[in-house]
Amino acid sequence: MAQEENEVSLKSYLTELESKYAIKFSFVDEDLFGVKITVPNFNNLNSIITALETQTKLKIEKLNQRYYTLTKSSLVSICANVLDNYAQNTIPGATVEVLGSEIATVTDSNGSFSLNDIPRNASLKVRYLGYITRYIAIDDLADTAECTNILLDENLERLEEVVVYEFLTSGLVKQADASITLNTAELGILPGLIEPDVLQSVQALPGVKSIDETVSDINVRGGTNDQNLILWNGIKMYQSGHFFGLISAFNPYLTDKVTLYKNGTPTHYGDGVSSVISMQTKDDIEGLFVGGAGINLISGDVYGQFPINDKVAFQFSARRSTTDFLNTPTYNSFTERAFQDSEIQNQQNQTIDENIDRDVTFLFYDFTAKLLYDINENQKLRLNFIGMTNDLRYIQTNTNTSETTQSFLEQANVSLGLQLQSQWNSKFSSHLNVYVSRYDLGAENFFNNNQLLIQENTVIENALKFDSTYAISDRLSLGNGYQYIETGITNITDVTQPPFDSNIRGVIRIHAPYSQINYTSFENRLIASGGLRVNYIENLDTFSKWLLEPRLNVNFRLAKNLRAQLLGEFKSQSTNQVIDLEQNFLGVEKRRWILSDENELPITRSKQGSIGLNYEKNSFYVGLEAFYKKVEGISTRTQGFQNQNQFSGEIGEYDVKGLEFLINKRGSNYSTWLSYTYNKNDYNFDSIPPNLFPNNLDVRHAITLAGTYNIKKLKLGLGINYRTGKPFTAPQEGDAALDTTSFPNRINYEEPNSSRLPEYLRVDASANYGFNITRRLKGSASISVLNLTNRKNILNQYYRVSENNEIETVINSSLGITPNVSFRVKF
Repeated sequence: MAQEENEVSLKSYLTELESKYAIKFSFVDEDLFGVKITVPNFNNLNSIITALETQTKLKIEKLNQRYYTLTKSSLVSICANVLDNYAQNTIPGATVEVLGSEIATVTDSNGSFSLNDIPRNASLKVRYLGYITRYIAIDDLADTAECTNILLDENLERLEEVVVYEFLTSGLVKQADASITLNTAELGILPGLIEPDVLQSVQALPGVKSIDETVSDINVRGGTNDQNLILWNGIKMYQSGHFFGLISAFNPYLTDKVTLYKNGTPTHYGDGVSSVISMQTKDDIEGLFVGGAGINLISGDVYGQFPINDKVAFQFSARRSTTDFLNTPTYNSFTERAFQDSEIQNQQNQTIDENIDRDVTFLFYDFTAKLLYDINENQKLRLNFIGMTNDLRYIQTNTNTSETTQSFLEQANVSLGLQLQSQWNSKFSSHLNVYVSRYDLGAENFFNNNQLLIQENTVIENALKFDSTYAISDRLSLGNGYQYIETGITNITDVTQPPFDSNIRGVIRIHAPYSQINYTSFENRLIASGGLRVNYIENLDTFSKWLLEPRLNVNFRLAKNLRAQLLGEFKSQSTNQVIDLEQNFLGVEKRRWILSDENELPITRSKQGSIGLNYEKNSFYVGLEAFYKKVEGISTRTQGFQNQNQFSGEIGEYDVKGLEFLINKRGSNYSTWLSYTYNKNDYNFDSIPPNLFPNNLDVRHAITLAGTYNIKKLKLGLGINYRTGKPFTAPQEGDAALDTTSFPNRINYEEPNSSRLPEYLRVDASANYGFNITRRLKGSASISVLNLTNRKNILNQYYRVSENNEIETVINSSLGITPNVSFRVKF
């Protein structure tokens, strides 16, 4: 108290000095507001000024014999003590960072720290495990004579039973609602992956595979790829791959979280009768610029996020292939896989050498941008953009006949979306999502310079979605929403010889209100959600229809460390991809989007139910799930038939009975797992004899054995993938195989899918080494090898009639041994 009584206002004391020494002080009033001092006990002006600088941390500069200036220094020194919120216990080891710089320290054993020559206008971030992170303006600490006390509030949470399971590798988590999330920033190494490719990573999970080794043809529980709903920041994607499906089109380094639903999907998701794969990019504004860049044997990319101010940030990524100017072993292997009819045999099983010369120019690129604007603490606005392109020029010459085929192909997807997240109060929140998306596929084929084939496929989609969530209590919440989707699709085919012209256009509109209730009991004994989605689907040319889609998701505890899950859903979709193998862009791109019209192609509908068990203790996890799925309203045109039913357009259904099993043991520096999937997948077409036969994607057994191991900064991964062969349809034996009574001659096939390909076996390996270049700049070098043993796996086998009226066998093989290396930096 005595000291406070001796303190006087700095501003008034300066007035006394001006009068006493006949001088003038120049200063900004705000800099001196509220500043008090103890009057220096000196009679010398220079000593008084030095004492004032020490007390106030102000810089006092003499301009001449009469005038002095007082300013706040742009660089200051501070000290403080970090205590708990009761100011009783010090917190040693707390991290203290100066935002926007590389300056950081930790508190000493007394909970104290000091920093010198730091920017006055910056902010301080103080954090410690178990306490709420605090942000403090450095200016508030700079002009104090003594070290300030910084109080941290304890982060108090009620601990309940953990019902999420981290398995296989870090960043891969099975949630309480049976969805699986991938946190790409934390994702550890997976065998064969040189980078955390989003659509490659999900294939490490039971029930998720690609029969043809691509990311653009992912098969979830026996479904085709177009039956997956793929979302990027809430925008539906009609293109997902580069290099015709061998590489994912989404940058993994800005993708914050990927969520996969195989069943029990929440009601706010429509479309996609097989699965939902939802990708979200980073959504928080950070005080520092973060980013990175990298290059591998296929492409180079750069990404980053930088703050514009405290409320606005900009995020971007860009990638371009090197394939149009650089040949690498990876590119050569991918090219051979993408453009192959790898082996052709005649009726005597002799390999035919076609003597084909190929001139291929191919490139791809993608770009994303995101503007983040925090309007206030409770409302966040996000503007998203994504664009991706594949561009191909392909010339093929048969040196025996001098016949030349030229093809030009461009595939592009451009989308723009707006999201508004609002927290209206502690119980009510909402989310608005609006987007426009356009997909274009265009191709020109010149056959021996006398026939021109032009094909175009365009999808334009506009959508609006509004979600709201109301917390009725701590354990009960209600979600409601409405979604509107308008999808227009155009298919154009133009052939010069013989003349043929087709232009098919259509528009479908969907209105879908939905509601869902969520409940969590005490100590998470029961976690349940149930809801209903109502779809009103209107094709402007042919039909309108109401569809009800109930959803159920129940998770309950059976015993300590053992939980059971019951899931069920009805779903539908009104867009599908037809596979036209006769007009196939030289075997490169065979799929075009079309709309349901309830005549040639009905709305595809599915019903699915599953029951599962999950056990985890001491980093040992066992999961078992049995499911049944029935999908109606499919067409032979959308399933990729390569037999007598290829062009029939018959309507049918398929049902899948399956079992998925996973056992995983993790340690501090290793993880090893074994997964097994059983699927019995059968078609049912009333007008095809026999009615019941195996699905084109009927792979009965699939096994993966894999492991990862970390040695300090080195990460290693090795995996073995085995599956039984997929079915195909073979010609009849002997002379009955070829029907010479028709023109052109046709193949007489055996019963559909009555034969099977040989078993598939592939060994993949990968390694990653991380290192620090500077304190903020980190680097990593990676190498991967696909098909380490160079085993020839047959992916597909079909038949055609040659110009000599012989039946030829076309065999498509898998990737051979395919190495890849990459180097990356991030900061």
